Amino acid sequence: MSNIYPSQHPLVAHKLTRLRYKNTQPQKFRELTREISALLTYEATADLLTSPRQVETPLVETEGVELKERIALVPILRAGLGMVEGVWELMPSAEVWHIGLYRDEETLQPVEYYNKLPASPTVSVCLILDPMLATGGSAVATVDIVKRWGVSRIKFVAMIASPEGIAAMQEAHPDVPIHLAAIDEKLNEVGYILPGLGDAGDRQFGTL
Repeated sequence: MSNIYPSQHPLVAHKLTRLRYKNTQPQKFRELTREISALLTYEATADLLTSPRQVETPLVETEGVELKERIALVPILRAGLGMVEGVWELMPSAEVWHIGLYRDEETLQPVEYYNKLPASPTVSVCLILDPMLATGGSAVATVDIVKRWGVSRIKFVAMIASPEGIAAMQEAHPDVPIHLAAIDEKLNEVGYILPGLGDAGDRQFGTL
């Protein structure tokens, strides 16, 4: 699993534990989602390209760098929305494009219902955001959409993943690195991650 990057950071592990707790209220769940997303993005963007830039400090002129690449955040609706703010805190100039997919509860396959990507790519790097990589269907479908859009440099950022979801992504898109807070044990019989954290969308938006 050379392109799978589970975080080793103790802050990520600490916050994920609080996120999993069944009595964590929606406001705190959203706060933890933002914080974990920022920490994961910090790790996921370590290889972004930069270009040199001269800047004047209060004392002298010195050489620094600025980001060379234009970046898009692609949250998978609706649960992925909660990850955007944390990433935006690090990269406020990033574009945000939404892709809406829901999982058919009988087939467990993704169904696309919203896509407003422009005709031609406006960025060179896409971070696809979804709190959970479960069966992998929505993740694979979203990467398919972004690749058809014309962006080849794609990273998938999630808080937890099942081995089954990782396997599906690696089979369909072995070139896409996956950045995670943790790899969980397995899927249950209805496609939910165990031990998991429940339904991330419901827990964020208080719609349990």
